[in-house]
Amino acid sequence: MKTYLFIFSLFILAATGCNNSTVKTEEVANGNDAVNSTAPAVLPPFKLVDLNRKPVNLADFKGKKIFVNLWASWCPPCRAEIPSIGELYSKVDKTKVVFVMLSLDNEMETAIQFAAENKLTTPVYYPAENLPALFKTEGIPATFIFDEKGNLIKRIDGGDDYDTAEYLKLLSE
Repeated sequence: MKTYLFIFSLFILAATGCNNSTVKTEEVANGNDAVNSTAPAVLPPFKLVDLNRKPVNLADFKGKKIFVNLWASWCPPCRAEIPSIGELYSKVDKTKVVFVMLSLDNEMETAIQFAAENKLTTPVYYPAENLPALFKTEGIPATFIFDEKGNLIKRIDGGDDYDTAEYLKLLSE
């Protein structure tokens, strides 16, 4: 009986995200966040490090579309959506789109190990400073897609299937 309860609990966690929230997808028009239409949601300057510990600033990616996914190796919904993100990544023009898989694991070594064990092809980064306000969410996974000017054009709270024509079109337009 305990096994069934445990499996049921994992299913509920996977279905709702790592915070018991529902999946919420927001289309963001004209760079304005649908939640707060008075303030434009723009790409924040934010220091990261890649898995080779090379420093990067998120704002340096302006000029390309930017797909930022907040995830952690311990989060079942995060792990579930990673393969579809990898499929989307394999189909986009890397000269026009940047992927930032931002690990929120407690230690960078955990993200490095997870990326190696799972043969992730998407670029994985780790925060070098506190998350900007825009990225402070109720839970993970959470995805933010920015246009070439750095305006937020789509936000997804919770897991999703990214290997779709809709996301490919969004990143290719």
